[in-house]
Amino acid sequence: MIDQPTTDLPPIFVALDMSEAEVAPLMGALDGLNVGYKVGMELFYQSGASLVKRLAADHPIFLDLKLHDIPNTVRSAGARIADLGVRVTTVHAAGGAAMLAPLPALERDDFQFLAVTVLTSMNNSDLAGLGVLDANPAARVQRLFQLATGSGITGFICSPLEVAALSGQLPNGTFITPGVRPAGAALNDQNRVATPAQAKQSGATSLVIGRPITQAQDPRAAAQAILDELAHG
Repeated sequence: MIDQPTTDLPPIFVALDMSEAEVAPLMGALDGLNVGYKVGMELFYQSGASLVKRLAADHPIFLDLKLHDIPNTVRSAGARIADLGVRVTTVHAAGGAAMLAPLPALERDDFQFLAVTVLTSMNNSDLAGLGVLDANPAARVQRLFQLATGSGITGFICSPLEVAALSGQLPNGTFITPGVRPAGAALNDQNRVATPAQAKQSGATSLVIGRPITQAQDPRAAAQAILDELAHG
């Protein structure tokens, strides 16, 4: 179990929500920049663990599969993921204490589990539709945060709007923040968002940024502008 942020995480994880054929050109365009890469369900289910292992040999990789199943299945899957060489991976905090509690024992100095609280695409109406009593996203995030920290989890995925409150309660935690959009960028399907500088100032350890970089006319320039914003505020 680790009790401090996973060391040397890049300030940005670029979301590889694309086909395998598109990965190499993008990574070539970003070569040399201080970024990592997030592999989510779209790419993982196309290309599998072998691609993840190859990428992790040369780059910081965030494997975002949001595990949510019975405790034994999640523990076993988490152990296999730890052997891929990725830096962080995700589980749903809503899976409960019994699912989360075995995971810290699988962590290493360079590998950590992150608990997903409330997806950044969700708002009050979405939570109410699920029958969640604490339908306010901030209240729901707080409840799941307390459940996860009580199970020994010290890494979290949360929106820029909640990261300040959580990082204040767990100063040595890891907080990776999606829902980040440079000023003037399209929100797409995100609801709870902030600019890169705002997210960092609120306590984010690293940011997840996809379309503002991957769909930019010049992905390298877009990534560099965000890195500059983070460096200089």
